[in-house]
Amino acid sequence: MQKFVKTPLLPVLALSAFAQTAPPAQDNPMSTWLRIAYMGNRNTIIRTAEKMPEEFYDMRPGAQQEVRTFGQQVGHLANYNFLWCSQAKGEKNPSTANLEKLGTKAEFLKALNDAFAYCEPVYTGLTDASGTQMVDITMENGQQRRNLRLGLLTLNYAHNNEIYGSMVTYLRIKNVVPPASEPRTGQKK
Repeated sequence: MQKFVKTPLLPVLALSAFAQTAPPAQDNPMSTWLRIAYMGNRNTIIRTAEKMPEEFYDMRPGAQQEVRTFGQQVGHLANYNFLWCSQAKGEKNPSTANLEKLGTKAEFLKALNDAFAYCEPVYTGLTDASGTQMVDITMENGQQRRNLRLGLLTLNYAHNNEIYGSMVTYLRIKNVVPPASEPRTGQKK
């Protein structure tokens, strides 16, 4: 009879312990999510650019000359991180060069790291409240618009993901495993 009384209490005690360990409510859920997502994506992109051998930085995935080389993809990311983060800051774009026209892996990596370093304070300082503030942006065609800061920074994050997806194609063509596809520590094959 004693076993019968103890057994039903175990699930109740376990449920009670689980309920007490629930995480506290987060003050800035949207901006926190975007910051974490951006920083993770940034790290993956940097590792991808570092991993591609320099001799393939001028490679295109096909014969079409309008398709960017791998290096131009890296420069394109740097251009747009500078542009959109400067607009989110309400500042003039600090980069006046077309970073897609750089020549070496070292130059492309420096531009990419500089652009991400410029963006980092924008994402680390972002709150849900500051994300709802309207900012002035200039579109590629020169049109002036106003947008939510959070919207502009989400666009930047999404664009980074889009270009990262293209960069993966270049690595795969050259039989290079993208960083996000590398086995994780302790992961079984």
